[in-house]
Amino acid sequence: MDYIKYLFFSFFTVAGNSYAQQSLIPAPQHLEIKSGNLNLDKNFSILGKGSPEEAKFLQKNIKEIIGLELPISNKCTKKCIVLELKKSYGATSDEAYVVVVDANQIVITANQNRGVFYGIQTLLQLIEENRSNLEIPALVIRDSPKFAYRGMHLDVSRHFFNAEEVKQYLDYLAAYKINKFHWHLTDDQGWRIEIKSHPKLTEIGAFRKESQIGPYAAMTFDGKPYGGFYTQEQIKDVVAYAQKLHIEIIPEIEMPGHALAALAAYPELSCTGGPFEVGTTWGVMDDIFCPKDETFALLEDVIDEVITLFPSKYIHIGGDEAPKTRWKTCSHCQELIKKEGLKDELELQSYFITRMEKYINSKGKAIIGWDEILEGGLAPNATVMSWTGIQGGIHAAKTGHDAIMTPTSHLYFDYYQGNPQTEPLAFGGDLRLEKVYSFNPIPAELSAEEAKHILGPQANLWTEYITDFGQVQHMLFPRLMALSEVAWGTSQPDQYKKFESRVIEHMKTLDRKGINYSNAIFEVIGNIELIDGELTYNLSTANDPKNIRYTVDGSEPISTSFPYVSPIKIDKSQTIKATYFENGKPISATITQPFTISKSTGKHIQLVDQPGEAYSAGGAATLVDGVFGDKQFFGKNWLGFNGKDVNATIDFGTETEFSSVKLSSLDRKGSWIHFPKEVRVSIANDGSSYSFIKGLSQAEINKTDGDLILTFPKQKARYIKVEVLNLGIIPDGLAGAGSGAWLFVDEISVN
Repeated sequence: MDYIKYLFFSFFTVAGNSYAQQSLIPAPQHLEIKSGNLNLDKNFSILGKGSPEEAKFLQKNIKEIIGLELPISNKCTKKCIVLELKKSYGATSDEAYVVVVDANQIVITANQNRGVFYGIQTLLQLIEENRSNLEIPALVIRDSPKFAYRGMHLDVSRHFFNAEEVKQYLDYLAAYKINKFHWHLTDDQGWRIEIKSHPKLTEIGAFRKESQIGPYAAMTFDGKPYGGFYTQEQIKDVVAYAQKLHIEIIPEIEMPGHALAALAAYPELSCTGGPFEVGTTWGVMDDIFCPKDETFALLEDVIDEVITLFPSKYIHIGGDEAPKTRWKTCSHCQELIKKEGLKDELELQSYFITRMEKYINSKGKAIIGWDEILEGGLAPNATVMSWTGIQGGIHAAKTGHDAIMTPTSHLYFDYYQGNPQTEPLAFGGDLRLEKVYSFNPIPAELSAEEAKHILGPQANLWTEYITDFGQVQHMLFPRLMALSEVAWGTSQPDQYKKFESRVIEHMKTLDRKGINYSNAIFEVIGNIELIDGELTYNLSTANDPKNIRYTVDGSEPISTSFPYVSPIKIDKSQTIKATYFENGKPISATITQPFTISKSTGKHIQLVDQPGEAYSAGGAATLVDGVFGDKQFFGKNWLGFNGKDVNATIDFGTETEFSSVKLSSLDRKGSWIHFPKEVRVSIANDGSSYSFIKGLSQAEINKTDGDLILTFPKQKARYIKVEVLNLGIIPDGLAGAGSGAWLFVDEISVN
């Protein structure tokens, strides 16, 4: 039988029954438990043969796990761990391996040392799981990955992590069979790689005067100088370390955008000539590299030095989020567009990328770029890293280009992985473990032939809000485990609960090693439900919901608080707090949900225009569910409207007396979110003949913190209409100028 077909067949016939017995991540393609056990003791030796580095790695890690320093031998005694290179054993991948455990020995077989290394990682997980008694079950594992590219990224520009921390990061990746490390070395907020031919890149570009802290909208800064960079010797050391872990490091040098740190050092490479400061805030900057000969000369010098440091096949050149604002008004850029016969600034970006690709190709390397490199035409030999969704990857594959799938929806690890109330400040979004695990890197739209161009998945860890390495660990784990299984090709989303149980076992290892991680999988999740005017709060958890304890008076739950048995009816203003307990001890963080009941709560509501799909929360009912949104996290309690007004009509059912309306809005100009330009309240008894009773002007709104309160003499009506008018087109000089503004509203409270 063909080896790959055998693996496929075995996976679906045998492995499913074995995962409950062994908590391996990623799950192997084939695992068969035999009768009996191997007792690992001090009498074992390691037979390295053609894998001396791997033998040392195994020896070191066995000692770390169980305290036994097994000798490395050239001769196998009765009890031994054999690392065997065997070209003829039938594997079609140099990452494939076989592990056989019987009563007296363990044999790891592969046709390349990287296969031996992955077999060792699997063995180490078996030893870790059975470290209490050192009994490893007799078994046979035959394994190989589905995807040749299994990537993880780290941004060291926004916040810097030293070389030893990067090595720790590589250890984590290797443990879960990740084989590509995307090192994001340059950006607006810092240039982190020594370039000897252009020393100002680090002398100036590696340091900023201060850093933005706290939520983006607050625009607060710490006033403290910040910076750092890697010397070329440090980079060589990290690269050599990665090679021993069979990890390829792919360096990223951003161009033409995200270049402010470089422009601070060499302002003559911009369109305006500067001067510039290294970026202190997050976001997208208008000043980017100008496509002139001096710019290309410097970038070619940079590439020449980068190539000597990194043996990788690839150089990542960024290509994302490059505003054309400066190019549109730059005489050189406009002359270049005419000279090269280009259509517009999008094609000028394509010219920039293609010119750099030609140079990089001439050095024997290939480029990777974020999916914006598709704009204006794709460079001939480029690989697309599809981040804004999966469409970039689909387009690349259909046109014969390779693609790496890294969509924000499933693989941006800077997003929250749990309730923002209980997780560290993050970029935003909601990316829980189960969603990572559900990702399929091969889009259904691709034919079998086109799918060959999907090299594999990569997750990204951007560090705007990640200030230290402990938080890096927290954002990485346990989601790295889900990425690992997706990339290895053995994830089964319909068996997520079984995967989760394996993750919980691996958390014991993280605890033992002192590695920080998120316990969001234990969190209590609260969902508001509004049915036929009745409001309830439903609690759930990944574990037994009977272990949830809650309070309704705002006090902290204890083991004797109310046990959760059914949805909680909400008929008055109150604050619910809930925690998951095991054996009388709190396991999860406490979630807090205030409810503010008004005359509009639970009433029928209609919207003329619907919110954007990404910010639709619970639909129109979100505005009458008794919950105001958290202004720090515009998430599930906010509705977002792009370029559209909020036109809401509430039906009280009967004539009702009221004298005020309260709602909240957001103003985050850097994220294209703006206060409304006007609010209008009207009433009617017949649902059609409305009378205006109160409004707020833009000037009045701009004086608030977003809480918009309209008071008026007592009125009686069955219907109330609330119109919140969108700013419209974002003015020049602001982020997103020329595009439709976003308008966010959370609740309409009538009293």
